[in-house]
Order: sequence, then C-alpha cells, then structure tokens
Amino acid sequence: MNKSLIRRDGRSFDEGRPVYIKRHVTKYAPGSVLIQTGDTTVLCTAMIDETVPSFMRGEGKGWVTAEYSMLPSSTKTRKKRDRNGKVDSRSIEIQRLIGRSLRSVVDLDKLGERTIKIDCDVIQADGGTRTASITGSFVALYDAVQFLLRKELLSENPITSIVASISVGIYQELPILDLCYEEDSNAIVDMNVVMTDKGEFIEIQGTGEARPFTNNELLSLLSLAKKGIKELISRQKNALGIK
Repeated sequence: MNKSLIRRDGRSFDEGRPVYIKRHVTKYAPGSVLIQTGDTTVLCTAMIDETVPSFMRGEGKGWVTAEYSMLPSSTKTRKKRDRNGKVDSRSIEIQRLIGRSLRSVVDLDKLGERTIKIDCDVIQADGGTRTASITGSFVALYDAVQFLLRKELLSENPITSIVASISVGIYQELPILDLCYEEDSNAIVDMNVVMTDKGEFIEIQGTGEARPFTNNELLSLLSLAKKGIKELISRQKNALGIK
C-alpha cells in the first residue's frame, strides 16, 4: 500500500484538513457557527421554536430538525436555488442525516415541548459539506441549549454527548481521511462517518463507487474516521471552552 501518496494540498493519507470554527457570527440566532474545513465553508445556525410538530404535541417532548442548502455561488457552476418549497433529493437526504445525528445526542424529554431548528447553508463547497454541517451544527445546537439554560427555560442540559462527522475513502487504492472534492469525485470507495465523543457510531454511509471493498478496508477506513473525529471533537471543545 502506497502511503507516500502526495495529495493536492500536501496532506498525508491520515491527515484532516485545517479546521476553523467561529461562534456567534449572526445577531439573532441563539446558536450560530461558521465552520471551515479546508476550502469548504458552512454557516450553521440554531433557532428555537416554542412548538413541536403536530405528531408530537402533548407528549412533553422536544424535537431537533435541520435544513440544508447550497448557495448558488458555492460551486464552480452556479447552483439553482430551491423554489416553491421544492428541495432536491440530495439536500433532503443530507438534512435528514444532520437531524438524525443531532437528535441522537439530545434527550428529547428534557428539551420540553419546543423545537430547535438547525439551518446549514453551504457558502463554499470543496467536499465534505454534510460532515462539516454536522460538526458545525452541534456547536450551534450546544449554544442554543446554553441560551435556554441561561433563560431558565430548561432545568438541566439535554445534550448527552458531543457529535462530529468526517469523510474517509479509498483513493488511488489508499485509504485516506477527509476527502476534498477532487478526491471524493474520483474515490474508489466513499464513506461518511458520524460518531460521538464516547466513540459510539451514529451513522456510517459507505459506498463502493468503483468496486466492492473488503472487511480489512472497512476497518482501515473506520480507524481513520475515529482518528479524524477525535481531532474534530477537540476543536469543538476548544471553540466552546469546555473540557
């Protein structure tokens, strides 16, 4: 296995892209985060709605949901805006993934009958927009919960774990961490992994794009993902000022 592969940005096979997390970037959202991973940039905001979906009313439980979109200039060729409530299937799949990932680390009973709505807007895309959205959204969610605690609208913190996400894949027959667009679009195997700070998996999305992959390759990819997510969670903690 050629682990001396030189990647476009000079990274080694097991090295993630530089990560920058900035909190409180908008005025009105209780949680707002700008996250940059390499050349991918996403604005993640968390707003609070004192209602829940109709199917949950009267149960005393809260809800966390997400929406995802890419700005027209986020890619090399202009992406059309969603119109008349129509959202493309890729965006629907990603926003459902973000919602599932966040709900898995929130005790909805402790949240009370309210909804935290996450919006992820991709400003610039160079691979890994869904994983960056999950990582940034958790920080925005955390700040929104802290807002509720400060206002004494919650009696205890409903967040049970920290969650982050990263991509891994097989590129030129080598397992690599945190794929940029060029690597992702030419990957033999492409995988997105969502994990908690406790080392628990939330979701694994893996596809053999050019060929099937072996059990050993799967284990190598998961090992890389664990390494990358551990580093991302350290960045999230630093941004939030928690140990």
